[in-house]
Amino acid sequence: MANEYTALKKSRYERKFVVSQLSKANIEQIVRAHPAAFSEIYHERYINNIYLDSHNLMSYIDNNVGKSHRKKVRIRWYGDLLGYIEHPILEFKLKTGAVGDKHSFFLKPFVLDKNFNIDLLKNIFKKSDLPDRVMDEILTLEPTLLNRYSRKYFQTIDKNFRLTIDTDLEYHDISRRNNNFIKHDINYIDNVVELKYENNKDNKADFITNNLPFRMTKSSKYVNGIEKFHLNIAI
Repeated sequence: MANEYTALKKSRYERKFVVSQLSKANIEQIVRAHPAAFSEIYHERYINNIYLDSHNLMSYIDNNVGKSHRKKVRIRWYGDLLGYIEHPILEFKLKTGAVGDKHSFFLKPFVLDKNFNIDLLKNIFKKSDLPDRVMDEILTLEPTLLNRYSRKYFQTIDKNFRLTIDTDLEYHDISRRNNNFIKHDINYIDNVVELKYENNKDNKADFITNNLPFRMTKSSKYVNGIEKFHLNIAI
């Protein structure tokens, strides 16, 4: 839903932990027992994304090699994966090191099914009243990955730190044309925990991370998904 979407108002740190040895219930129990008093702030929901990249996958390459300044472009919506997408959102996610920023634009509704292709997507962009600078960039990109996952949301009692738990990571191959969404992969083992907080709270972040028994790691759902379907990428 458009009214359920929270725009990013300030740049923030984003720290990720991939947890493979614990269930979602175990992770949630640890989070709720944290001395910073995390509590759930939103209902659990499925997040869906179509990632967009250049023909030679430059966004994937930049993210995979850990380039300091990198960008991911995606279309995001909530709920069902396929069918009528009522409230899609175009997002430009920018990262400098561990600090993230996000620019968002609402798109016109569309249908994601076997008829989905690059021509339909470009038509959606043209109907969506996007700024010229956004159109100039977005029309050079193409769909490269479809993914979804279930997310739970938590926040500390002082509201300075948010934490999300992503489970049931699902990846679907998608391309310019001929999409039947048969080629897919589901990861029920890895859970992605992400800690998010504004830049001026970084001096307090050690208290949060030191009380989480998880190892901080580099992780990108986009990179992981691309590598499931494109095995011969030259870096």
